[in-house]
Amino acid sequence: MVKPDPLAAKFSSDAYLGFDFGNKKIGVAVGYADTGIASPLQTLRSLNQVPDWDAIGKLIAEWRPLGLVVGISRQQDGSDNIVTPRMQKFCRQLNGRYNLPVHQIDETLTTFAAKQLLFDDLKVSAGKLWAVQDQLAAQLILQSWFNQFADNAKRQDEERK
Repeated sequence: MVKPDPLAAKFSSDAYLGFDFGNKKIGVAVGYADTGIASPLQTLRSLNQVPDWDAIGKLIAEWRPLGLVVGISRQQDGSDNIVTPRMQKFCRQLNGRYNLPVHQIDETLTTFAAKQLLFDDLKVSAGKLWAVQDQLAAQLILQSWFNQFADNAKRQDEERK
């Protein structure tokens, strides 16, 4: 996978970070509204189901995103599943800690799609799969959001600054 250029963050004002929240790991992706392209960034481990807020804070300081995008998992019928409330809590915590707009998007099956792409299509080993599937899922979440909502959201996020 191509690693995003860290210097690009210093010159961009339209970066967004995407998150694939999980109890044990959180995948992170970065992308730019102007290009509408998301890239996997890294996978953060949680300790006792608590996000690594220091690592998230460092990413936010480094990339200086205009906003954050979090995938929210739901049942097929649209109702909450067992993880949905924890994902929504994570969104509230992100907003409260970093005072950035947090956009939610349906992420149902993104981790499954990431696994399928990595394992079936790219033949990534099971050990490597565990390490990168969440950041690829975060990329899929952020890319989906760009494809659907980025233009309107960017205008609103810039107005909030």
